[in-house]
Formats: sequence, C-alpha cells, structure tokens
Amino acid sequence: MMRINIFIAVLVATVTYSLWAFMNRPEVEPMWPETIQGFSFSPMRLDHNPSTGIQPTVEEIEQDVALLSGKTHSIRTYTVEGTLAQVPVLARKHGLNVALGAWLDSRLEKNLIEIENLISIADKNRKNVVRVVVGNEVLLRKEISIERLCKYLDHVRSQVGMPVSTAEPWHVWVKHPELAQHVDYLAVHMLPYWEGVGNEVAVDYIVERMNQLKQLFPGKPIVIAEVGWPSNGRTIKSATANEAWQAIFLRRFLHRAEQEKYTYYLMEAFDQPWKRVSEGSVGAYWGVYDAERNAKFEFIKPIVGLPQWQMLAIISVIIAAIVFALLLIDANTLNRRGRSFLAMVAYVLTTVVVWIAYDYSRQYMTAGALVVGILMMLGMIGVIIVLLIEAHEWAEALWVKSRRRELKAVDVSDADLPMVSIHVPAYNEPPDMLIKTLDALAALDYPRYEVIVIDNNTKDAEIWQPLEKHCSILGEKFRFFHKSPLAGFKAGALNFALKETAPDATIIAVIDSDYCVVPTWLRELVPQFTQADVAIVQAPQDYRDSNETLFKTICFAEYRGFFHIGMITRNERNAIIQHGTMTMVRRSCLEEVGGWSERTITEDAELGLMIFSAGYQAVYTSRSYGKGLMPDSFLDYKNQRFRWAYGAMQILRHHAGELMGRASHNLTVGQRYHFIAGWLPWIADGINLIFNFAALGWSLAMIVLPQQVDPPLVIFSILPLSLFVFKIAKVIYLYRGVHIVTSVGETVAAAFSGLALSHTIAKAMWLGLFTDGRPFLRTPKMEKSMAFVKAIGTVSEETLFMLALWLAAGALYYTISIDTWDIILWIMMLLVQSLPYFSALCLSIISALPKSKAKLATSHSLQ
Repeated sequence: MMRINIFIAVLVATVTYSLWAFMNRPEVEPMWPETIQGFSFSPMRLDHNPSTGIQPTVEEIEQDVALLSGKTHSIRTYTVEGTLAQVPVLARKHGLNVALGAWLDSRLEKNLIEIENLISIADKNRKNVVRVVVGNEVLLRKEISIERLCKYLDHVRSQVGMPVSTAEPWHVWVKHPELAQHVDYLAVHMLPYWEGVGNEVAVDYIVERMNQLKQLFPGKPIVIAEVGWPSNGRTIKSATANEAWQAIFLRRFLHRAEQEKYTYYLMEAFDQPWKRVSEGSVGAYWGVYDAERNAKFEFIKPIVGLPQWQMLAIISVIIAAIVFALLLIDANTLNRRGRSFLAMVAYVLTTVVVWIAYDYSRQYMTAGALVVGILMMLGMIGVIIVLLIEAHEWAEALWVKSRRRELKAVDVSDADLPMVSIHVPAYNEPPDMLIKTLDALAALDYPRYEVIVIDNNTKDAEIWQPLEKHCSILGEKFRFFHKSPLAGFKAGALNFALKETAPDATIIAVIDSDYCVVPTWLRELVPQFTQADVAIVQAPQDYRDSNETLFKTICFAEYRGFFHIGMITRNERNAIIQHGTMTMVRRSCLEEVGGWSERTITEDAELGLMIFSAGYQAVYTSRSYGKGLMPDSFLDYKNQRFRWAYGAMQILRHHAGELMGRASHNLTVGQRYHFIAGWLPWIADGINLIFNFAALGWSLAMIVLPQQVDPPLVIFSILPLSLFVFKIAKVIYLYRGVHIVTSVGETVAAAFSGLALSHTIAKAMWLGLFTDGRPFLRTPKMEKSMAFVKAIGTVSEETLFMLALWLAAGALYYTISIDTWDIILWIMMLLVQSLPYFSALCLSIISALPKSKAKLATSHSLQ
C-alpha cells in the first residue's frame, strides 16, 4: 500500500506541477523602450492621501523624479496644490518636461485659486512645462458644467504661452464636440479596462478610438493623457486585471504607439493605494512601479503570469502531500480509486489555497484589508476542512475493498441467550399506535425478555390507561408504569426503567413508542454480546409510513442517507452515533457510566460517547429490524433535527476535553475524528448563518454607497458556491452509488430535504454552544396535517431570509452595472444561499398537503 500511495502522490504532484508550469508559460512580447514619452505622475506613497491633505515631502517627490529620469521624457501632474507645486522645478533639475495639471471639482472658489496657481507656476517654468491640463475628468464626474469648464479653459489659454486642454475619456469628447473649440489639443484618456474590453484586443481598440477622434476633429492634435491597465482588481466583462496582463498591454501599446506616432502618458508611474477610497480597490494598482518603487514586471524578458510560480507550485505540492497523508491515516481498506480521489481533492484544494493566499498578499494592506484577509483565510480554512471531511466520507462510502467491522452472525443456543429488558419510554403517545408496538414486541421470537413501558408526565388518563390495560392483557412479561411528575424527559424515564429492570437482565434494549420490530430482532442481534468488549448493538432507524404523504417520501430519502452512509463509515472505526431506538446496551456498561445522561437532550448519543470513552465496542448493522413513524409536519421535522443538533453541541461542550485529547479517556483517534468531523457540517451551517447576515449587510452597503463599497472579493462568492456544489454532488453520487434511492427524483428529494433543515441546524448550533436548559422536544406521531397558513408560519424566519436574499440580489442587479464577474458571482451566491430557505418554505407547504393529493404525487416507495 505504501508504494501505491507514493505512486499516486507523485503522479498527482507531477500533474499539479505541470499545470502550474502550463498556466505560467513565458509570453514573448515587444520590449519596453529605453525611454518612453511620458508618465502620469502622482508621487504619493503608502502613508499619503491628498484627499485628507497628507502629501509627500519635497525630498520624496525629488526621489521619484530622479527615479524616472532617463526612463521618460515627460511627466504629467494633476494638481499644483501644496508640495506638488514644486514638481516643475524638480523635473527641470532632472531633465524632464512637464504636462502641468490643475485639479477642478465642485468647489468653485478652490477652483479659481487652483487655476491662478497653475498660471503662475506655468509662467515661471516655461522651459520645461510643455502643455497645461485644466481639470481631470470633471465632466465625467459631473462636478461642473461644460459652460463653466469652457470659461476656465478660455481664461487659462489667454494667460499662458503653451498648449491648453482638459482631460476626459474619449467618449466625453465625442459627446461634447463643442469642447474642442476651447482647447489647443485633445487630452484623451484611453482606459479600455474600465470599458470591459478584452485584454487581447485592448490595444486595437485604442487605435480604433484614436482614428474615430481624428475623423471627428481633423487637424486637432491629440494627446493620450492617460493610457494603462491595472495589475490587480476585479474582472470587468472581458477585461482581466493582473500583473501579467498589465505588462502585456503596456508593452504592446508602447510598440504600437511608436508605429502610430502617438503622444502619450502611461497611467501611471507609481501605484496609488489612497485611490481605493474614490475608485475602489482597483484604483490602487495602475502603477508601473509599486508603492515601494519596485518595478512590477519585466521590461525586456518574456512575461510570466506568476514569476514565483515554481516556489508556489512546490509549496502547494508539499502541503497537499501532507494533507493526503493525513487523509490516508487508518485507510487500509480504500482501493486505488478512493486514494486517487482523495489525492486529487487534496492537491486541488491546496493549490487553490496557495494561489489565493499569494494573490491576496500582493494587495496593499490597511487595517480593514488585514481584518478581511484574516476572516477570509479563516473562512477558507473552515470550508476546506469541511470539503476534506466530505471527500473522506465520500471515498470511504464508495471505494473500499472490504469492510473491517461488518456484523457477522453468531450462533448461541437458547439456553445461553441472556435475559433482555426492553424499555419503551412514552409521553402523550396515541394509544392505538403504542398498542401496535407492544403487540410486535409480544411476537418476538426470543426465550427470555421483559418489556417495561414507562409513561412519564402524560396528564390525560384516557391516553395512558388503555396502555396499562393492554400490558396486563399481554401477560407478565409486560410491565407498565405511569409516573407524573418525573424529571429528566426521556433520559429520566429510561433511568426509572433501569431501576425497575429484572435483576437477571443483562441486556437493555430501547425502542421508541412508534416502532414495530420484526420477530427476529433479539434472536439475531443479542448474540453479538457474547463478545465481552461489545457494549452496544445498534440497528438503523427505519420508517413504515414513507408512502403516506409526499412530505414523508421526501423526508425518508434524507433519513436513509445517514444510516446507510454515515453510520457505516463511522462503524469502521467503532464510532457510531448511538440512537435511542433500535438500540441495545450491556447493562453493566450502562450502569458503569452512570446511566442515561439527563444533562443533554440527546441522551442516546452522549451515552454512546461515554461508553466508547470507557473503552468498549459497538456493533452496527444497516439491516432494518424495526420501523417507526416519521414526523407528520415540517414543524415536527424541524423540532426533531433541532434537538439532534442542539444536543450534539451540548455533547461537544461537555466532552471537549476527551474529544480534543486533553482529558483522560480511552477514545481512539478515529473515534475522536468521527465525533468532531461528523458534527462539523452542522457547525458550518451555523457559521453560514453569520455569513448570510454579513452578505446582506455588505449588499445593502453596495446599494446605498456604490462608489465607496466594492463587491466582495470573488473568493467570498466562490467559497460558499464551491461548498454547496460539492455537497450536492456528493449527495447525488453517493445516494445513487450505494443504492439508497432508485431514481433521480428521490436523490433530489434527499438533497432538498437536507437543505430545508439548514436554518434550524444553524440556530441549534449557536444555542447549543452557548445555552443550556432547552426543553426536550417530543416528535409527535399520527397527527393531523398542518393547515396551509400554519405551514407558512412555521417557516417565517426562513421565508424572511429568503425574501431578503432575493431582494438584495434583485436590487444589485437593477441598481449596479452587471459588468464584472465579482458582481455576477455575488448575485449568484445570494441566490444559492437562498435555496435552503426556499426549500424550507416549499417543504413546509408540502407537509400541509392533503394525504390524497400527496399519494397521487408519489407512485412508488423509496424502500
């Protein structure tokens, strides 16, 4: 096996490394000229922000000018405010020309001061101020009228002796051709990224727009005042932002500009982190040099997508190998297909993690970005752990050579069969239903057993007295107790029954009041206790009313998954979840651990864990030995699952020391793994509830403040989408693969039913972690169908969440331009996140359907 594991690991690692290499093939592009015509120049650094008055010092500006000297002929500025007024003098010192800019906005008095300073500085620096730019995209921002701008331009033209213009995107010049009459040249911005133009055709697009302007304004000089591409940011339509595409675009443009004889200023010399506030996160990444003044890409050599790809590939391969090795612990029964599947999952996930971590580390970190990054990494790690757990169960459910702990029949003579005491707890149960249960017990083919029926706290004598009478009819094997009050809910009733158990009974069997067992139940399973270390023998929960209504048909498909997949894989490591029905336990072991625990509302699961912790074994069979009744309404279905999830969190709290290996115990690593891993998906549902609140808040901020709040990083959409798709794929593949269901419709029903419980589980998770004392919620049986209005009311929270997510998605679609993948994925994520709530609403409505209609909708059994 070791050689097979190494072969698979090396093979998948080789494929992984090859994919890294393939995705980062060197691209030969035109070389960067020794000296370019011009740079847009904003000498702000990481701690600068002109919008708050924090500007660079004169010394810092000169350092930047000196850096660009010899690399460009000219620089373009945007304002003459503060220390930036010194740029022309410093540029002349280092042999650079200047396109001097004045910043205009809606503050009219400030505009006049800026213009007069512009005129003064231009006049004093005639030797190297070669052109003037009055305003930058002021019409695009709609901050002043075109009439006022023309007056500003006419005034400046009358005062300076060099060409004057204003800078606007090309389409603004097309829209306002009259503006050309007030300028000496057209200062045009060509930024195809913002228009969503594909990377491969972006340079050709600029040429087309330049030809269009030349036709519209014949004889008018045209200067490309801004042309560039960001190295980071969201994808807009077909435009992708990364360092490789920035390098490719700029090198292609410079080559074409030389052919076309364009005058241009590259946007821009240095990254400007402060622009994230006004332009979104992408605004920080237009520089050829980063904020630390390092070149961001190769100017001469072939361009590689991720220059550090070899290091990243090696890191991902090493981490994946470690993850793969962990997944193979105690996995001797996995066949090659199962091992290959786990290897593939491990390598894909680690590659994605390494790439995301690297990509995020390339961003400029503010306190907010750091917090978001930490939350993102924690969320990503959580999702990946859940995915690995789901993948592990997937592999162990389908791709094994054999089962290590399959139940094997044991022959024991009647004389050697132990005395069994069967306990049937009941509270307010329909007499007719429980009488059927007792009749089935009376028909057991077993020589020595007793039945103790304990009815606790039922107030109505007409409910419990018929049961007392029926037990007397069935004979001395049947004993009935009615106790009120009796504390401890079901656990209290079972502990009372334990005290009343016959002294010679060594095995305690427990069934719910609605279960009708087969006659061979005890005879076939009790012999397993001949093994001295076996303390539990568990048969699956099963149901006899799956075809009664469409609602129950759907639920039945979901129930079967756990008992025919989860319990089988858990049984391989002696880590099953004990259930309070169809279970048997050795009496001495039960008394050794203190009986049924009354501190949690899932006394059965906690008992199983305590018995494992004491070092005993459990035996599980997936064969059905008894069938009960399912909840009659979605409310009851929810309450049952709430109790299971709430109790699971109580167990995690009370037994954290044992499960984490801190307290004294006899639990194996495999048992601790299954108890923690088995409940992690429920914890994930709880975290997902918080995520949904955050998603709604972020969406609202995007709608109210579209200029200030960007869509979340794509990873925040991809993570929940990936988890959702993987879990649905697992359900479909597993349910069909292990023949739990026989049709696609039944598989969909199982997934649908599981989704509908997500909100209930999420609430139970949080309450179970932080509260105690939640009441034991009995699951009613043989109840009437809920009225339609009541069915809606039982899912009011789910319905509100569903509507909120739909409204958020709709509002984003209609109020924000859907031109970026991050917006599209975010809307998709909101809609996918609404599916569990929608499922809950639908299932609750289905549970209110009349039985006759439901029968017409279901033509065959899931059994």
